[in-house]
Amino acid sequence: MVDNKKGFHITINIVMILLSLCCLLPFILLVVSSFTDEAALIRDGYSFFPKAFSLDAYLYIFSGSAKILKGYGITVFISIVGTDIGILMTILLAYPLSRKELPGRNWISFFIFFTMLFNGGLVPSYMIWSNTFHIRDTMWALLLPNLLMNAFNIIMMRNYLKANVPDEIIEAAKIDGANEFRILFKVVFPMSVPMVATLGLMVGLGYWNDWQNGLYYIASRTELYSIQNILNRMLQDAQFLASGQAGGNVGEMAASLPSVGIKMAIAVAGILPVMLIYPFVQRYLVKGITIGAVKG
Repeated sequence: MVDNKKGFHITINIVMILLSLCCLLPFILLVVSSFTDEAALIRDGYSFFPKAFSLDAYLYIFSGSAKILKGYGITVFISIVGTDIGILMTILLAYPLSRKELPGRNWISFFIFFTMLFNGGLVPSYMIWSNTFHIRDTMWALLLPNLLMNAFNIIMMRNYLKANVPDEIIEAAKIDGANEFRILFKVVFPMSVPMVATLGLMVGLGYWNDWQNGLYYIASRTELYSIQNILNRMLQDAQFLASGQAGGNVGEMAASLPSVGIKMAIAVAGILPVMLIYPFVQRYLVKGITIGAVKG
């Protein structure tokens, strides 16, 4: 019996190591390729041990360092503000839905779930945000559309609160004279840290990786571009130059442009800040998703 358990644990550990390598090795290859000389990439392909080292791709990206730093600043600001507001709105709606005494909570839950299945689509959304709310070419265009709150997050938070916040604690707080807002922020919120961290990571990643809102709603004020929009524009410019359609002296300069390495470097520049933050919230992620998704 002991040997069977030992064999099982060894097998599971081997499987988990292999799965971890499947996740880690592509990222390592991405980083290594971004520091590889363009000629070596084209000649030898992608390799964990490149024959020629080069910083040309990063020199191209950070040649306009002021623009890049401003793009990072805008993205960080939008991600922090949008995540805070999104989590606040989510918990303000999920908490009442987790209470049995809320009148009509089943109907409200149904309407929220309905939005997961059907929506107006891109064109109606664009018309509403542009013609009714007039957010084009403003910072609000990066903050408001589609990302502040969604039904999936509300349902996960509601299920987490139902499963992990006992009614007895809420009743005890009421006996002590606490109102609903005080119960929410002094009792319920501290007990919901795993789910708040999980949703915060998901919402924050949505803001950090978002480039569509900038593409749709930022037309003339390109100084409001997030880092994803700036990197996407750089990638398009590099691809255009590499295609040889520019002609003249520009076409000659494009011949030495590290077009393949630029793609790798752009991916690293976009994902690296997230990779640095992820280890600090990872311990909450599995617990929050597991409890919020399967209970209630």
